[in-house]
Amino acid sequence: MKLKTILVALTAAACITSNAFAQAPIVIKFSHVVATDTPKGQAAERFKQLAEKATNGRVKVEVYPNSQLYKDKEELEALQLGAVQMLAPSLAKFGPLGVKEFEVFDLPYIFPTKQALYNVTEGPIGKGLLKKLETKGITGLAYWDNGFKIMSANKPLNSPADFRGLKMRIQSSKVLDAQMRALGANPQVLAFSEVYQALQTGVVDGTENPPSNMYTQKMHEVQKYGTLSNHGYLGYAVIVNKKFWDGLPADIRTALEGAMREATTYEKAIAQRDNDMALDAMKKSGKTQFITLNAQQQAEWKKALQPVHKQMESRIGADLINAISKEGTK
Repeated sequence: MKLKTILVALTAAACITSNAFAQAPIVIKFSHVVATDTPKGQAAERFKQLAEKATNGRVKVEVYPNSQLYKDKEELEALQLGAVQMLAPSLAKFGPLGVKEFEVFDLPYIFPTKQALYNVTEGPIGKGLLKKLETKGITGLAYWDNGFKIMSANKPLNSPADFRGLKMRIQSSKVLDAQMRALGANPQVLAFSEVYQALQTGVVDGTENPPSNMYTQKMHEVQKYGTLSNHGYLGYAVIVNKKFWDGLPADIRTALEGAMREATTYEKAIAQRDNDMALDAMKKSGKTQFITLNAQQQAEWKKALQPVHKQMESRIGADLINAISKEGTK
């Protein structure tokens, strides 16, 4: 009788333990390298809210901003190893990973308008590029926008000649390396989290960023001049570990896809607004003087940077570059 009681108790305990495991939420660690109040940071928080609501708490999203877990170079490896489940790295990060086609987004002046950009990211070209990540153990979910970049330095950058000899921070990208060299600058690859200190101490002379990144990282406090060149684009791909994603219950995956669509719509809506607000705040601070290029100066910049397109054809693919260029004419 005593043995029977013990067996019943053990069976009940096992059921309770089993139910506890069954009810434990699926945790998604979402790591990124920028501040919470950037467009990407806000969209990550919005996705968290939407995902947890859409799955009735069966999924818990933990967001880690500002390189809390991993720096630029580390985060993709962490995702592939399963140490984190979700990232939103800049598109330049996929070149060093071996998917060089993504470096097309780094080409200077390849997107004349936001609509030309969205024609690519929301169309077959963008979907085809995300598909290429699967061989690396990665599933691409969406493109997030952070707008066009401006140049900054401690001297006025009015013409390509003004870049000569400057040490300019870049992401790890062969295209961005070629871009800076075409301007006569010396490109320096640095993790995003290290840029402020490098600018402050003179390790580098300048950099490029959308206004929201420049402002939230306080780079305007250590850069005397900014040029509203809009020469390049900075965007992100929201990605997940493919094995983790494929292993999710189908209904959970569908709910998360819906949450990501909503978060992406939200992110695009706030990206330009936040960049405009950041630029206005930096102007009001008086710490950085901003330069607007006239038509002649803009033409000089484009002429100096156009050879980068030809130079990168063998790396990125001439057909892809031409296909994207055509989207800008529609």
